Amino acid sequence: MSGPSRPPAPPPALRWTTHVRAGAVFLVLAILLTGVAYPWVVTEVAQVIAPATANGSLLRCPNGTIVGSADIAQNLSAGKAGPGLFWARPSLTDYNTTLGAESPPGPSDPELLALLNETIAWMNAENATGNSSPNAVLPYWWVAPSASSVDPDLTPSAVLVQIPRVSANTNLSVAILMGLVNDHITEPPLPYLGVAFVNVLELDIALLALEGTC
Repeated sequence: MSGPSRPPAPPPALRWTTHVRAGAVFLVLAILLTGVAYPWVVTEVAQVIAPATANGSLLRCPNGTIVGSADIAQNLSAGKAGPGLFWARPSLTDYNTTLGAESPPGPSDPELLALLNETIAWMNAENATGNSSPNAVLPYWWVAPSASSVDPDLTPSAVLVQIPRVSANTNLSVAILMGLVNDHITEPPLPYLGVAFVNVLELDIALLALEGTC
């Protein structure tokens, strides 16, 4: 009669170098997949579907000079370039995307009124309303900074109110500027889904092109 059978011998323990090699292979594969293959595929797909957006939504003058991005406001339209351009919304960072800024004061924050009054006083000093009346109505979108401080868009009313000033400082009539603004109004994709807006940087490039300086 035979005795009880012995259990099978356990497999030999793997050496520590085997674990290190397996971890290194996994790390290299993960880097190649997530750091090389995935970004390359996404980039190529974006170049096919929306090449302009994938390349930064760059805006150019008619002569081909790159002015900036359609997604970022600039000092070109912030008043520093002179009163003959449309101005964008105020910026708490001077339109610098590398500077962090706190969110603008909310509707119930007393600092909001102080900020608006400071902006309005500056605009009146720069004849931003096109007249010297202290009672001129300025749209909120024009005198209040956006959350990002680099928003390039304004409501049509905030652009139209600037036409008298721009006309007085250029050789372009009010009628021409009115048509230029109307041509740059982007309507929401569906009624009541968002608001109409004007990209001020695009508008200024078109204005400079009319004057032959861009």
